[in-house]
Amino acid sequence: MSEAQSLTREEAYALLAWYREAGVDEAVEAAPRDRLAPPPAPSTALEAAGIGPSDAPQASDPLLLAREQARLATTLEELRNILAGFEGCPLKYTAKNMCFADGNAEARIMFVGEAPGAEEDLQGKPFVGRAGRLLDRMLASIGLDRTSAYIANIVYWRPPGNRTPTPQEIQVCKPFIERQIELKAPEILVFLGGASAKEMMQRSDGILKMRGRWMEYRAGDRAIPAIATLHPAYLLRQPAQKRLAWRDLLSIRKALEGTR
Repeated sequence: MSEAQSLTREEAYALLAWYREAGVDEAVEAAPRDRLAPPPAPSTALEAAGIGPSDAPQASDPLLLAREQARLATTLEELRNILAGFEGCPLKYTAKNMCFADGNAEARIMFVGEAPGAEEDLQGKPFVGRAGRLLDRMLASIGLDRTSAYIANIVYWRPPGNRTPTPQEIQVCKPFIERQIELKAPEILVFLGGASAKEMMQRSDGILKMRGRWMEYRAGDRAIPAIATLHPAYLLRQPAQKRLAWRDLLSIRKALEGTR
C-alpha cells in the first residue's frame, strides 16, 4: 500500500492544504516520463506466432454469421432450429418468442410479411393478431386457409413497441428468409406490404406502385412467380383500399388455377 493510500481523510486534507500553501498546482509521477517519445513496438503472442493484424481473429460479423448458418440448413425444420440458436439479431433478446412460420409447409403458395406484433410474439406464430384475422378472411375469399398456405415474415422477432424494424435488423434476418423461401420452394410467392416486397425484390417503388404486378423472384436456381399486395395491417387503417387488395387476390386465384 502506498503512503497516500494509508492516510486518513483528515490527514489527506491536511496534506492537500500544505501542497496548496507551498504553491503546488499540478500532479506529477514519481518517475519522469518522456511523453514525446514514440510508443514502444507492441509485442504480443499473435506477433510472436507470426500473425499480423489482418490475420488476427476478428469479432464475428452477425450478417456473415447469418449467411453461413442459413446455408447449413437442408430442411425447414433444420432452418428453424438453426435460427432458434442464432444470437446475431438483438431483437431476440427483447422478444418473448421467435415467429418462424405458420400454415402448411407443403402448400403451393407462400405469404411473406414484415415482422411479428404483440399477439404474434406471445404465440410464436406470424399473423395471429387483428391483421392475421383479416389475412384469414382474405385467404378464405379465394378458397384458401392455413392448411393450404404457408406464412412467414422477413423479421422473426417482434421489435419493441411494434416499431418498424431497422435496416440492420432486416438485413441480419434476410439470409434466413431467403433460405426459407428456397427450401419451401413455393409455386407462388405473395409479399404482404411494402417492407417485404421492396426488401426481397430489391425495389425502391412504393407498395401502391408495386402491388398487383407479377414479378420473378430468384430462389437459388429457381424463378418463382411473385406478387405484392397491401399488408392486412394497412388495410385495417385504410379500409377503402381493400378494393385494391381484392383485385390482387383475384389475380392470385387465377395464378393458382393456372389461368393467369
